[in-house]
Formats: sequence, C-alpha cells, structure tokens
Amino acid sequence: MSAKNTALCILILGLLVSACGPSLQLRRIDAAHRKPANVAVFFSVEDSDGEPVADLLASDFNIYEDGALVSVDESRQTIVNPEVAATHYTLLLVDMSASVTESDQVAEVVKAAQAFVTRVENYQRVSVYAFDGSRKIHEIAPFAEKGAELGLAKLSSFQTKDPSTNLHGAVVQAVDKLDEALKRAKAPLRFGTLVVFTDGTDRAARVPLQEMLDSIEASDYSIFAIGVGNEIDDTTLSRIGHEGYIRVEDSSALEGAFDQIGERIVRFTRRYYLLSYCSPARAGTHQVTIEAVSEGDRGELTYEFNAKGFAPGCDANRPPPFDTTGKTRRTRRKLGIGPDGRPAPPEQDAQ
Repeated sequence: MSAKNTALCILILGLLVSACGPSLQLRRIDAAHRKPANVAVFFSVEDSDGEPVADLLASDFNIYEDGALVSVDESRQTIVNPEVAATHYTLLLVDMSASVTESDQVAEVVKAAQAFVTRVENYQRVSVYAFDGSRKIHEIAPFAEKGAELGLAKLSSFQTKDPSTNLHGAVVQAVDKLDEALKRAKAPLRFGTLVVFTDGTDRAARVPLQEMLDSIEASDYSIFAIGVGNEIDDTTLSRIGHEGYIRVEDSSALEGAFDQIGERIVRFTRRYYLLSYCSPARAGTHQVTIEAVSEGDRGELTYEFNAKGFAPGCDANRPPPFDTTGKTRRTRRKLGIGPDGRPAPPEQDAQ
C-alpha cells in the first residue's frame, strides 16, 4: 500500500472512531445489589447538549459484566418505575404583593400557575406558596400527588397582608419548606425544584441578598425564575434561577413562560431510569457496564458489585432497595453527584 493510501486509511479510521464516540451521557445516581442475584442501577440519560433523553425502553440498553454481553433472556432486564427509588417535589412560589393584586395581572397569574401545576403534577408532588411583604410565606396548596391546582383558586381572592415585596425572605423560606417536605418523603433518593415568580425586586429588606444567595447555593435544588415587567433585572433573575430564567414584558406572556419552565421540569424528570436485572454471576467481584443506545447515539456507565452468595430465583421486577436513610447532599457530593445526577465538585472532609 502506498504512503498516500495509508494516510488516507488512517484519516478515514480516525473519522470513524470519532463518529462512534460516546454521545449520550449516563450519570449514575445510585446502585444496589442483593441475593438471590438482583442488580439495579438508577441513573439519568442526557444527550451531548445536556438535554434529557426520555422514554427509552429496556431493549434500548445493553448490559455487560466484565466486558461480556449479558443475555436479555438470562438477565430478564427491565425498567422499573423510578418512583421506587426517587421522589421529586416542586414548589411554586408566587409573588402576590400589592403590585400584583392591585393590578390586572391576577387572572393571568392564576391561569398560568394552574396550567403549570396541572402539567408538572403528573410527574411530581407540587406545592404552591404566595408571598408579599410579610415575614412568612403563605401556603396556597400543600404538597400532593394530584389536585394542587384546585387550591390555586385561593390566589384569585388572595388578600395582601403587607403591600411590600419580601422576595429574598420568601426564597429562603421556600427552600426550607422543600427541605421539610423531602425529609418526610419515603423514597431513598429525593430531588427538589423551586420555581419563583415575581414582578419586582425585594423592597422589604427583611433578608439580605447574600443570605438568599447562600440559601440557594447550599440547597442543591433546581431553581427557576420568572419575572414580569421592568422592575426586576436579568442579573437578579439569573442569580435566583440558576437552572433557567425567563423575563417577560407583560402578564399576557406569563402562560407561555410558565409552560416553558414546566416542560423543562417534566423533561428533566423523565430522564431518570431504574434498570434492574438478574446477574448470571454466582461469586466474586464484577464490573457491570450499562450501555444506552438511542437513534445511533451511545453512552455508558459502570458499577462494581460482589456476587457472593448469588443463586437462582431472582425476580428483576423486585429491585434491591437503595439506602433507606436517603442520600444526603454531602454523600452525593462525595460521589461527585450534584442536583438531578449532574457532576458536582466533591466536598472535603472536615479536618
């Protein structure tokens, strides 16, 4: 073969290798195994742009143990309802200060909030709180699997207690409410989302800006913000809504803004998978590799387990339990896992 042809072959080979590289991102959030031979991995799937990949089937995954493909018939691999492992809570925080209640915005706010809750509560528990200038936020609808939108009728007749705007304090309290709710959740893995709607800046000055920002940073929750009008600036909205924010000029565009945020939350919820299978291993330590294949794109993750005592009789539909105490933020960070399974810088142990 001539040098020219050799170079051409090397170039083509390089292009092929590049084209076949991993283009899906699988992020392991937790994994577990138990006798008789059950192995389960809870993970998220995103594309190369960080967008969620939803609605994959068990057949869209290949399972390898120590590099050898495990037979689908032998492993009986299946996708188990991810609610077995994780629960998702969303809190909607609505500005009902005088600038909202004494204007013509209330009907638009209520309509947009109802549509948002109806969409999201199909996948998460949703709660709604209102805030004005008061020290404490006001519960409109408690966390529930369904029916939170019914409580939103209270917003239509909401009576502002303090006409000012306690935005900073409201965000801090909303984070605390999410903390309290998730502590009571039964699922071992727990994720929270906060959506903040406001039409102005903080005027009450009850809580400093930095205290609010510190609360957001420490929470590990996904937080979105929606602002209407010109009083609140993009910088403030972006610092609150670090997962995304939208500013609209008037209330007529609110429903579209809430719809965008709601759709994003739903898509991120549906990127989670709990893949369970029966291992053919009967002893020793093994590395399992989960490979996802979607429209020609591929990605993988690995997990190591010990098959000591494994035996026949496994039911893949009954995955092993995850940590029943719930993964703390500190534990997830040590594993390099941040909110919603994304990479996070590991925390250092206290000296």
